[in-house]
Amino acid sequence: MAADAREEAPEGAEPTEPPPPVPPARVEPVLVPRWVQLVLLPLAVVGAFMLLKAAGHVLLLFTIAGLIALLLNPLVALVQRARIPRGPSVAIVMVGVVAFITGVGFLLADPVSDQVSALQREIPGYVDDANGALADLQDWLDRRGVEVEIKQEGETALQTIGERLTGGAGEVVGFTRDAVQRLVEASIALILIIVLSIYMLIYGERIGSMTRALFPPGDGTPEDDFPTRVQGALFGYVRGQFLFSLIMGTSAGLMLYVLGSFGIFPEGKTYAVAFGAWFGIAELIPYIGPAIGGFPPVLIAALSDDPLDAVWLIIAFTALQQLEGHVVAPNVFGSALQLNPLLVIFALLLGGEIAGFIGAFIALPLAAIVRETVVYTHRHIRFQRWDLPAAEAPPPPAGEPCPECGEPIPRGAAECPACGTELGDSEHAVSASATAPG
Repeated sequence: MAADAREEAPEGAEPTEPPPPVPPARVEPVLVPRWVQLVLLPLAVVGAFMLLKAAGHVLLLFTIAGLIALLLNPLVALVQRARIPRGPSVAIVMVGVVAFITGVGFLLADPVSDQVSALQREIPGYVDDANGALADLQDWLDRRGVEVEIKQEGETALQTIGERLTGGAGEVVGFTRDAVQRLVEASIALILIIVLSIYMLIYGERIGSMTRALFPPGDGTPEDDFPTRVQGALFGYVRGQFLFSLIMGTSAGLMLYVLGSFGIFPEGKTYAVAFGAWFGIAELIPYIGPAIGGFPPVLIAALSDDPLDAVWLIIAFTALQQLEGHVVAPNVFGSALQLNPLLVIFALLLGGEIAGFIGAFIALPLAAIVRETVVYTHRHIRFQRWDLPAAEAPPPPAGEPCPECGEPIPRGAAECPACGTELGDSEHAVSASATAPG
């Protein structure tokens, strides 16, 4: 009895070996019947189209607010770990984000504004140099009897460009009714986006629960949780985009500084910070961003007294774009976006067609969310097949009965699958049992 008795473990004792981890439960995909596909899917497509057409502006505001809330939700969860309720955590995160953006703006405002102001003062000189070059070209054409008038048209175009660059860039707000109206509309939209994002963050847990209830359940792990996957995809894309813009803006500024140090476009050395900051911001727009970012220095070089510098800048920016497309972008976006380039172009064109510049700006984050939605639903939803069921094949003919248990034996079997009797020469054994007299 002493050997069989088991001593109770002392109170508070830890097990010598941790229990094995419980594997995630297998979740069967949800089967969508044919009648649901036939009725609900077309209605869903028509309803989504009508909603986008009727509430495009409102839906755009909610979309931008939702993207902001998804980006800030991990920070709110991090603050909540300090046992702070969700409401105060949202307030702390929003104040911190505003303070961070304001601080970065103050750090960059002085050098960028100084260089932009100095560049504006130099624009009239560039225009005068270009006008002199046009006059020399017109004299050369007149001496050779070529009846082409380019001086007047060129001077008019250059004057217009100079007025836009010197006057238009320096004015913050024009005191006209259109400018005031646009300013008020933009302010109201910004306030609505901030308020909506705050409410979405406060009710983030409820929104996540509602989303999980609408979609098929996962296996309980973060890798198979739909809201977590969407949030991770968006956060990864934005992190990659920020890093990509920072790398390319710094590279463009350094390239212009080096070229200016060697005497190619000397203004590039003077205004490297402003040009680099503009190039980094332009990189937020994929595909056409490099052209937009490189246009100001190329234009200024073309207006200078040495237009050949514009050719060197075009070559330099082309080389930088090749480095961007073959080295930087694949490594940065390889694990962030995970979209086919054709789908990226389609998303950009569709976003620009629906909502203009803002639509193109948010197209790729939305494309990343759509990709995660498709991957998740493909894993957990199966559509009932529409083809007719195939005719069932007839069962294979049963063999002779077993001499011991009487169960049918497949032809050529060495033993009975029911009782395990070894048949030896099965053909003789079976035939013998079948012909034996009763």
